[in-house]
Amino acid sequence: MKLRTATLADVALLRYWDTKAHVQAAYGGNHDGDWEAEIGNEADWGECLIAEEEGRPVGFLRIIDPAREETHYWGDVEADLRAIDIWIGEENALGRGVGGEMMRLALSRCFADPRVKAVLLDPLAVNSRAHRFYERLGFRFVEKRRFGNDDCFVYRLEREGFAG
Repeated sequence: MKLRTATLADVALLRYWDTKAHVQAAYGGNHDGDWEAEIGNEADWGECLIAEEEGRPVGFLRIIDPAREETHYWGDVEADLRAIDIWIGEENALGRGVGGEMMRLALSRCFADPRVKAVLLDPLAVNSRAHRFYERLGFRFVEKRRFGNDDCFVYRLEREGFAG
């Protein structure tokens, strides 16, 4: 598996994945759908990535610096953190370890910067499957928090907890 930078050529695929029930369940169906703006944003605080398995797109990742991200989605957070959004777009990639591999690659990317202390996640509070997945990767529950209209659980993985 490899991660590559998402481009405007991926917009149709991302919109297609947005229609999938398992994707909508992962983010509560609240994505605004403005993929052009997200992918076209060249800010240095984040990146949008496509996960490919044998050259075939299977999922999407967004890695941001939550202290510098322009919408301040995470509020006031300490410096030197990263936050990850992840989902598998293709149904036939579910349940095969694709998500785990995507997360290992994303975490390696985050912790490649020696300044990064920890990584944050915010799965929906009702997504117990995601909670178990992140906990298996070493993430620890921090708090229940409301982001916009969504009740979420905040998870955090310290650098020391990342097996690499």
